[in-house]
Amino acid sequence: MKKVAIIIGSDSDLPIAEKAYNTLKELDVPASAHILSAHRTPDEARDLSRNAKKNGYGVIIAAAGMAAHLAGAVAANTTLPVIGIPVKSGDLGGMDALLSTVMMPSGIPVATVAIGGGVNAALLAAEILALSDETLEKKLEERRAENTAAVLEKNKKAEEKFN
Repeated sequence: MKKVAIIIGSDSDLPIAEKAYNTLKELDVPASAHILSAHRTPDEARDLSRNAKKNGYGVIIAAAGMAAHLAGAVAANTTLPVIGIPVKSGDLGGMDALLSTVMMPSGIPVATVAIGGGVNAALLAAEILALSDETLEKKLEERRAENTAAVLEKNKKAEEKFN
């Protein structure tokens, strides 16, 4: 199975990376985490991106706050799918990071999840990998079924209490 690289721009983004990493581990998807900055370590970020496919990666998740150029810088250096996670920071509550991540120029796509959306980034990465992995696809289907059952159980309790 292909791996997922999780790249964060700063160690302050570790909680979001951990959510993504843990979600991938629950699905038995191999993943690695890296702290690389689009601005402070551009050569290292570029090298990881350019060599990702050769090193067995199938998807890259990039999380950054404020100017949030990391996902775009990564996407510019690979044809692998890149999923951006905007991180809440500064006075704008993550809106600056969201707009920086989602507003990519034509030709360099970055899939973007919600501000702080580490779990959804991991699930999207797993869905991409599941296109060629039936075992992973079944795990994702089971996870969805579990989520459905949990909501229906909560609904049952609410109906019993209020109806």
